[in-house]
Amino acid sequence: VQLQASGGGLVQIGGSLRLSCAASGRIYSSHMMAWFRQAPGKEREVVVRIRWGSGITYYGDSVKGRFTVERDKGQNTMYLQMNSLKPEDTAVYYCAHSSSFIDTAGADAGSWGQGTLVTVSS
Repeated sequence: VQLQASGGGLVQIGGSLRLSCAASGRIYSSHMMAWFRQAPGKEREVVVRIRWGSGITYYGDSVKGRFTVERDKGQNTMYLQMNSLKPEDTAVYYCAHSSSFIDTAGADAGSWGQGTLVTVSS
């Protein structure tokens, strides 16, 4: 599976942005996808993980209530709706895929997208 992330950009504090992650190749119900982010000088952080078949989600504490992950099974595409953005959300956002499970460190993710930069500024 190859992943293509897009939708990043510059947004003001409190604004919204929607990221997309398009997957080439079949994604099965047993698979998992995720969004991670990495800010300059910081370690990679999990944003959200989603079980493709059931839609069960696991959000990172820092984004709960503000970010929402969605999936379009027919288009093999995952989205990340980001609302109430804060300066600390500034990072490169990566999507990831696993044919089994992805932990909060990103282990067992077999594919990663190229990253899309989100900058939140006043």
